[in-house]
Amino acid sequence: MPDSERPLSSRGERDAPAMAARLAARGERPDSILTSHARRARMTAQAFAARLELPDDVVRVDRRLYLATADALLDLLRDQDDRLSHVLTVGHNPGISEAASRLVPALSDESLPTSAVVAIAVDSDRWAHLEPSVCRLLYYETPKRLGT
Repeated sequence: MPDSERPLSSRGERDAPAMAARLAARGERPDSILTSHARRARMTAQAFAARLELPDDVVRVDRRLYLATADALLDLLRDQDDRLSHVLTVGHNPGISEAASRLVPALSDESLPTSAVVAIAVDSDRWAHLEPSVCRLLYYETPKRLGT
């Protein structure tokens, strides 16, 4: 089976809804869920959208996210519509971990596990200005930390 068609593991099927429930408990309401086209990423994005009770059109598939480098992922985020204030991104390692650590250097040695959530506040009204100087870590949660 091609890598892009691999489904979520049983652990991923358990952890994605649990992490989405955690976001719901925090009152998170993304304007957009940007996801890779890989089946497991789409499944994760759909689990988050369902648990957060978001409309289907909030999930946007972008093939450029599949195994994207940190540079490509950050460029993609910088191209987001400035009307969006809250974007949840579902991607792949190592690119997504590296992108998070570039924006928040405190995460520099972290490899994000499946379904981990890194919430980053961006103190700018323009996605094009996305860089470490305007970012601050709000929270970082993993399924393991939540006991799932």
